[in-house]
Amino acid sequence: MTKNIFIDGEHGTTGLQIRERLAKRDDINILSLAMEDRRNADKRRDMLGSCDVAILCLPDDAAIEAVQLIEETDNTNCTVIDTSTAHRIHPAWAFGFAELDKDQAAKIKLSKRISNPGCYSTGAIALLKPLIETGVMKADCPVTINAISGYTGGGKQLIAQMEDTSNENHIETSFHLYAMTLQHKHVPEIMSQAGLDKRPIFMPSVARFAQGMLVSIPLHLEQLSYASIGTVRGALEVHYDGCEFVSVATKDEVANTTQVRPEDYADRDDMKLWVFGDENNGHINLVAQLDNLGKGASGAAVQNMNLVIG
Repeated sequence: MTKNIFIDGEHGTTGLQIRERLAKRDDINILSLAMEDRRNADKRRDMLGSCDVAILCLPDDAAIEAVQLIEETDNTNCTVIDTSTAHRIHPAWAFGFAELDKDQAAKIKLSKRISNPGCYSTGAIALLKPLIETGVMKADCPVTINAISGYTGGGKQLIAQMEDTSNENHIETSFHLYAMTLQHKHVPEIMSQAGLDKRPIFMPSVARFAQGMLVSIPLHLEQLSYASIGTVRGALEVHYDGCEFVSVATKDEVANTTQVRPEDYADRDDMKLWVFGDENNGHINLVAQLDNLGKGASGAAVQNMNLVIG
């Protein structure tokens, strides 16, 4: 049976990418609002009331409003996939990272309310969760997360600032740090979903490339309970064994790699995890390589939708 899919916010960066991914599929029917109607509450309510899956590509307040509109229509069959941060640590919403643990895909499939993970948090959680879950890392371990993203992660405003030289806020630099107060909207979900008890130091950055992302977590092996690079890689390999969208670089791949570049995963919906280290000096660096709009946003939303519709 064909499912009706409504992308609320389809004209934004994430929505456009989702629409592109679904364009050639014949097992779904895309419901769409014209650009000029995107803020019309009555027309949005009609769409939300008639869809099987609503994918919300909206700011937090608008996403909360969309859920309220669905409830007003009494569309109890509607599954919501919210790409905003509004519901990512809400206990009644399934977290939309299917590889979180062995039961998560089933939870997503059965849930009517799914929160799509953030791009940075997808990489950080993917690296941290298996280590904390297996006891290789303690939940109160001090963690620093460094990350670099393509500028599309900042949405249309940042895209315009980076690409349009006539923009009064045009950004000319090739690279910049931000969130200098060490406050970022992804930190709560990283803590909650990875199982961290101690708030991590998170330092995000943006560079002059459109898509791609690296999330890096450097550690001293003495911070870990089972202090070896092989143990860390093994925990990740066991956790993600057989996963379609998450893979772990082999020992040989790591040994033969001199660069890990964020743009190499642009336009991909999977993610690769790397474990680099210097055993003699007790150093290790965990790296997640993904597309900020792929597994980090639109690709993940489509993966979650596929689980929901079977």
